[in-house]
Amino acid sequence: MTTASDTPCHAGFADYEAYDATGLAALVRAGEVTADELLDAALSRIAAHEPGLHALVHRFEERGRQAVAEGLPKGPFTGVPFLLKNTGFEMEGTILSTGSNLFKDAVSNRDSTLVARYKAAGLVIIAKTNTPEFALSFTTEPDAFGPTRNPWNPELSPGGSSGGSTSAIAAGYVPMANTSDGAGSTRVPASHCGLFGFKPSRMVNPLGPVVVEAIAGMSTPHAASWSVRDNATLLDASGGPDIGDPYLSPVGAESYLSQVERDPPPLRIGFAPDSPLGTPVDPECRRVAEEAARLCAELGHHVEICEAGYDAHALKAAWRIVVGVNITPAVEMRGRALGLADPLGHIEPVNAEWVREARTLPAAAYLGAVNMLHQTARSLGRFFQSYDVLLSPTAAELPPPLGKLAGAGKSLDAFYDAFWTHAPFTCAFNASGCPAMSVPLGMSSGGGSPAGLPIGAHFGAGFGKDGLLFRLAGQLERARPWFGRRPSVVSR
Repeated sequence: MTTASDTPCHAGFADYEAYDATGLAALVRAGEVTADELLDAALSRIAAHEPGLHALVHRFEERGRQAVAEGLPKGPFTGVPFLLKNTGFEMEGTILSTGSNLFKDAVSNRDSTLVARYKAAGLVIIAKTNTPEFALSFTTEPDAFGPTRNPWNPELSPGGSSGGSTSAIAAGYVPMANTSDGAGSTRVPASHCGLFGFKPSRMVNPLGPVVVEAIAGMSTPHAASWSVRDNATLLDASGGPDIGDPYLSPVGAESYLSQVERDPPPLRIGFAPDSPLGTPVDPECRRVAEEAARLCAELGHHVEICEAGYDAHALKAAWRIVVGVNITPAVEMRGRALGLADPLGHIEPVNAEWVREARTLPAAAYLGAVNMLHQTARSLGRFFQSYDVLLSPTAAELPPPLGKLAGAGKSLDAFYDAFWTHAPFTCAFNASGCPAMSVPLGMSSGGGSPAGLPIGAHFGAGFGKDGLLFRLAGQLERARPWFGRRPSVVSR
């Protein structure tokens, strides 16, 4: 592959970052390197850049060392170090604080289904990554832990809510890491950190064993990575229904990895470069999307300007209701468990305002919001009767300065408007459950914007068409490889 070497490495293990996770696992299988040596390599990079980048918040490398000593399962990633996002993913005996002081001492008493599958794939889980409180921001700056910095420029945010994971990958701690995506929270930080970020179709990856769905089915777990093949192989290992799931996503007979290796047929690609909210799009973000459209045309696909045809303003209003109503019971339940008279005094002010707003809403408002999500799914379903893929910018803005998108000092209205202005393209794929990805196809060129910052192009497809997107991603990666394009990490 053009993404990473499969050739054995003989220089100690200084070449850790020259391999993707698939390549590292191949070295372990071949006896060229041990899992302990991979763990040492990961920890040396963490030691070099933490706490400067502040990508990690709960570390337990001794658990990883113990797992290696006890013998790892034979899987596609045996011996490869891995990170979990600090929200929604339980690992027995570790803290799951969700970026909040309210949950700072919450310890999981079991592994979630997804974590169990990660372990069965041979991954060595060593830490949890920073996330905004309750994963409700496109920047990773929780009051409980402080900001995560972007390895491409430490004055900037890596995005959110999976910013800790994407910062860690970009800094070379691990070749891929767990993320989740409720409005773009995998794809937006992947764009800002120069990575491949994939949001699968709803319920390809399960949220069990207890939770069925999060934020009315909009939150979808998976990963960001340097290579497309790592991302596909991980989904092959983690995907599939869980016991008791009330519904599931269609799964094809072929593995996702096998589809990465084959070009797609000529596709009908609709290109929507303008914000569906009518808000500004940075010229650099538009330029990269336009270059992606030209690349697709060069590869034999039919590309034409279009509109996606869903009501983005109504979706924006609905998302606010659904999220507020979903976080409220978790906050109140935690408050009761801790005996707190006022749990809102233990969360960030903007999120406390969100909870107070949700408490005033009638049940009919929530039902109406959920129905709006379904209307978005219907609209995209009709769109994908005419097109195979929808192409747009991933975000409407470059990686933001720290503080710009944070909730501190802002009203809920101001925070929420900034959130949607930053990334108006991605949430429709959460509302609909359709798969989508950010592909790191460009860099900012300067002029009126800082030069040398990564910019992703966004591609989405119809429900259950995850394999089609992986085929397109593999084709784009072969045409414009990005694996060697790394930041000069600066930490402080």
